[in-house]
Amino acid sequence: MSAPLKIMLVAAEASGDDLGAGLARALKARLGDGVTFVGVGGPKMAAVGVVSPFDIAELSILGWLEGLRAYGRVKARVAETAALAVRERPDAVVLIDSWGFTIRVAKAIRAALPQTPLIKYVGPQVWASRPGRAKTLANAVDHLLALYSFDAPWFEREGLATTVVGSQALYVDMSKADPAAFRRDLGLTPDQPLLLVLPGSRPSEIRLMTPVYEQAIRRLKAERPDLAVAVVAAGTVADDVAHRVAAWPFRAHLVGEDRKYDAMKAATVALATSGTVSTELALAGAPMVIAYRFQPLSYAIMRPFFTGKYATLFNHAADEEIAPELIQDDATPEKTAQAVARLLDDPALRAGQAARQTAALDRMGRGARDPSDIAAEAVLKVISARSGS
Repeated sequence: MSAPLKIMLVAAEASGDDLGAGLARALKARLGDGVTFVGVGGPKMAAVGVVSPFDIAELSILGWLEGLRAYGRVKARVAETAALAVRERPDAVVLIDSWGFTIRVAKAIRAALPQTPLIKYVGPQVWASRPGRAKTLANAVDHLLALYSFDAPWFEREGLATTVVGSQALYVDMSKADPAAFRRDLGLTPDQPLLLVLPGSRPSEIRLMTPVYEQAIRRLKAERPDLAVAVVAAGTVADDVAHRVAAWPFRAHLVGEDRKYDAMKAATVALATSGTVSTELALAGAPMVIAYRFQPLSYAIMRPFFTGKYATLFNHAADEEIAPELIQDDATPEKTAQAVARLLDDPALRAGQAARQTAALDRMGRGARDPSDIAAEAVLKVISARSGS
């Protein structure tokens, strides 16, 4: 009887932890006891058997300046991850999102284990910035699992075999979401305006964005005393968010991830830090405003490399600014409050934006096979091709 496949999964932040857990479940569904896992991940991957040697929260870094400050820590964790691969000798390594960390891990493992297939799950957004990363990735790994069809040509041009698996965010099951119960639990009437704030999942995002949101909401509530506010606290930063929101001079209901979809469905308008959460909000039918800030020096360094028109995926897919985007110097309390106010005060504008968001999701591939299952199939094909079986 042949030994089970051993697959190494490496994720360095919350979104990657979610993807890794989904991939592990899909591989288990196909192979049962014929597959085992090792690697690096968070609590969701731990629940499916990936025991991480360190806490990935310390790798949740955004921006070049922050990366420089954390360089020593990242370098040590890269070495630790590569050493794990050398010890475990996996049949394949899947490196999930987190470009800065996983590209270094890919190079370290390739140097130590040149025959081990390396698969990147989620490529860098080269359509938005630094297109040269496509070539860098093609030289570092054997296969890419891309989320969207518009990703693939950038990497295939560099000779990197690519499978478009779709985004798990497009397949979130919101059928059990109960917005009416959510409103009742918060003591809101069915038609009371509710602003849902999603400040992000990285410590740097919480630090930079929550002051902007607090000041914006002050302005909104000054003219709309009945405006209710709820804030989603992602698991990786829940304590930080709770501490900051508790100091706000107005009431804001904290929402755990277990009720996130109830809240999204219940929201009149959402105010979100740019990220995959925008796709989930669009699925929930919530009109939104997107904001983002980097550390000023990081932004100054990175700005020349931004090539895309939009930061939000469904805006990019539609090639129009469906959801208003307030990036860096535009992400002020005044402009944020104005953009949210326009939606709060105009039901027709809200309905129109929600409909256009939904249409953009269709263009992104909503409705195809489960992405985790497609990803699992692709991983097994790469292993089979390398082994010659």
